[in-house]
Amino acid sequence: MNCYGAKDLANAFRTVRKNTITIAEEVGEEHYGFRATPETRTIAQTLLHIALVPQLQEHIHGTARVSDLNGFDFFGFIGPLMAREKSPGTKAQIVDLLRENGDRLANWIETLSDDFLAEQVIMPRGMGPVSKSRFEMLLGIKEHEMHHRGQLMLMERMLGMVPHLTREFQARMAAMQAAKTSS
Repeated sequence: MNCYGAKDLANAFRTVRKNTITIAEEVGEEHYGFRATPETRTIAQTLLHIALVPQLQEHIHGTARVSDLNGFDFFGFIGPLMAREKSPGTKAQIVDLLRENGDRLANWIETLSDDFLAEQVIMPRGMGPVSKSRFEMLLGIKEHEMHHRGQLMLMERMLGMVPHLTREFQARMAAMQAAKTSS
């Protein structure tokens, strides 16, 4: 019995993507060209990266159902996605892409069986463990997005914004304090 299955993974991903979209919506388009340092992605490029890179996992596990990554052409697949990040388009286009790709990915993940998620994929030589489960690799999509969302939240701070998750936490703490004071 698997206690955390495809539906749980899909719902967790939906929550992460919802929070990413909130950031994308709250940051003004005039700040989409902002980058923390010269060698980092802009806000727009980071959001586009988040929207596009999961296509790699969709391809490996869904379209091609690869079971051995030795010989897989990572650069051939990722190269066009990285090029796409360089010309991101408008804020509305990026938000739409985050929403559409996120919905498609979550809906697909939700359909996966426990047996499929348990399948082992052989990793390329020299990349850590010999194999990983499809579950672990798909969980990596969410972890990757959370990593970049942390970067976006720092950039929000650099722009003088308080991230929505911080504001929500502060409101909960204030409500708890008010409840404690009135009792």
